[in-house]
Amino acid sequence: MSRRALRRLRGEQRGQEPLGPSALQFVLHDDDDVEEECPKRGPGGRHPRGAGKEGVRVNNRRGHSIQGRGNSLINIEDLDEAPGVNGERTDCLLVDAVVSGNKRRAQSGHSESTRGGDAADTAVPSEQSNASSKLRKKKRKQKNKKNAGETSENGLEDIDRILERIEDASGASRPGPPPLSTKKHVLYVEHRHLNPDTELKRYFGARAVLGEQRPRQRQRVYPKCTWLTTPKSTWPRYTKPGLSMRLLESRKGRSAFAFEHSEEYQQTQHKFLAAVESMEPNNIVVLLQSSPYHVDSLLQLSDACRFQEDQETARDLVERALYSMECAFHPLFSLTSGTCRLDYRRPENRSFYLALYKQMSFLEKRGCPRTALEYCKLILSLEPDEDPLCMLLLIDHLALRARSYEYLIRLFEEWEAHRNLSQLPNFAFSVPLAYFLLSQQADLSEQEVSSAREEASVRIQQALTMFPGVLMPLLEYCSVRPDATVATHHFFGPDAEISQLPALSQLVSLYLGRSHFLWKEPATINWLEENVHKVLQAVDAGDPAVEACESRRKVLYQRAPRNIHRHVVLSEIKEAVAALPPDVTTQSVLGFDPLPPLDTIYSYVRPERLSPVSHGNTIALFFRSLLPNYTVEGERPEDGGPGGLHHDQGLNRLMLAVRDMMANFHFHDLEVLPEEHPEGDGEWD
Repeated sequence: MSRRALRRLRGEQRGQEPLGPSALQFVLHDDDDVEEECPKRGPGGRHPRGAGKEGVRVNNRRGHSIQGRGNSLINIEDLDEAPGVNGERTDCLLVDAVVSGNKRRAQSGHSESTRGGDAADTAVPSEQSNASSKLRKKKRKQKNKKNAGETSENGLEDIDRILERIEDASGASRPGPPPLSTKKHVLYVEHRHLNPDTELKRYFGARAVLGEQRPRQRQRVYPKCTWLTTPKSTWPRYTKPGLSMRLLESRKGRSAFAFEHSEEYQQTQHKFLAAVESMEPNNIVVLLQSSPYHVDSLLQLSDACRFQEDQETARDLVERALYSMECAFHPLFSLTSGTCRLDYRRPENRSFYLALYKQMSFLEKRGCPRTALEYCKLILSLEPDEDPLCMLLLIDHLALRARSYEYLIRLFEEWEAHRNLSQLPNFAFSVPLAYFLLSQQADLSEQEVSSAREEASVRIQQALTMFPGVLMPLLEYCSVRPDATVATHHFFGPDAEISQLPALSQLVSLYLGRSHFLWKEPATINWLEENVHKVLQAVDAGDPAVEACESRRKVLYQRAPRNIHRHVVLSEIKEAVAALPPDVTTQSVLGFDPLPPLDTIYSYVRPERLSPVSHGNTIALFFRSLLPNYTVEGERPEDGGPGGLHHDQGLNRLMLAVRDMMANFHFHDLEVLPEEHPEGDGEWD
């Protein structure tokens, strides 16, 4: 009879027969050699037949664990750390798990082994064994993953060490790909700095910033995640207003884009222009009820709320306009790359420029200069060559307020060669101020401090020589009384300010009205005083640089370009607005499109409207002419001003209408009425 039949008759299972003295054979090795001398598995995960001579010969096909009295052979703790024995493989780490139990049983001899064989008949049930087997498999997988990660890390470290040794031995660097430039583009925009909460958290902490924010309503669904604004639950449900963006061309690593208006959006735009001509903000409110995400209406109503001191509503309307435009972005349009261009000559693109500018102004007033600086870089990157909003007159101010002195110095050094930034009064004075404030930082060495202080002194002397008319108004803004030597000297006296050309006076007024408070520190005033006296010494000594700067001022500042006038209008600084030339102040400046370019590219034209007063009614013509949107048949409002007419032409037509009315107006004779109506003395019906 075979052994299998005998086991069935006895009710035994394979692997549960008593263990003899030679059932377990161990070959003890050192810890370092156990893994190397462990039997290898053959194909299919099985070991060769002769491999059991060096390891553990256990016939346990179903994965039952072998336990002696008191678990002296195999401990559960050791099984949790080392892989267990299953029916198809024998792990070499089992040797370490059994060594301790084998040493404890060394004195008992064959009798202990026999008793261990008898104890095998009282093994744990198969369910408990299966549970422990699953636990061991899970532990083994986690340990294998950990060991694999450590092995890969150690392997990479070893490769780096080997390459370092090769480089040190040869004395030459190893060939490879060129290193990536760690120096970002000067107009590079970071997404995280476009969120004002990032800056506010740094000032006041996350709990103070996020404590007042209510959680969003789950039922409010927005189409996409945006970087410029965060959608609010109080906004109307977003529906596509008909605004989109298309790619015009891509050349030399730069891509030109343009916003587009659908036919429905064009009709809304025509209604908006009519509402603006009516000079009634309620008409824009009515328009927004039907088109809640019309960009120009949101910007125009924001200005109306700002004039009424409702800053919160004004900022909310601007954010909604930015959200509407960001949802219309082209998939290839990037805010941070600095390679995407928007032509300001297209009216559809101007709304995005103005929305970004208004948002930047709100952020600056809110106390977030770092975020406002990021918006300023974004506007400048959309068209850096033309700079339609002239952001170079503002970026230095925001950099100083944000204490980004290194960025301002880097921008000046990289752009001075092709943009001549030193010829602008704001850069001429802001760059030396940045050097001086940088020298006051405590984390610099003595050599760096002295170098920055010396550079600041050289550049402020150049600025005072080039723009002497800045000093006296600056001291007046700072409430500093100059000494008699400076006040009576012809170079810095009243003649220096009076003799300035109007274009230069406008730039100086813009800079002083915006950045004068940055000079009020006592240390800054003392440093400025030292350099003023050095400039006076150079002037008295007949330095040729003084005459060169004077001749340069007469040539460069004949007339300011249109983008500077547009920037002054948007800045709303009283001193700078008062310095605008008469040909600009007499024009009608629209809030949604201030001083449009003369070479505007129209994609569609507003249809001509027939005047309702073209039927010869003189009285209607008179009252119609009193309205701000008074037009004559065949004349379009785009030809000039909100009503399409110049101011003097409107007055002339008004006078002609009054004269025509008075000539055709006839009075009835009151005495004729009783004769024609003899019954008039009776009772009235």
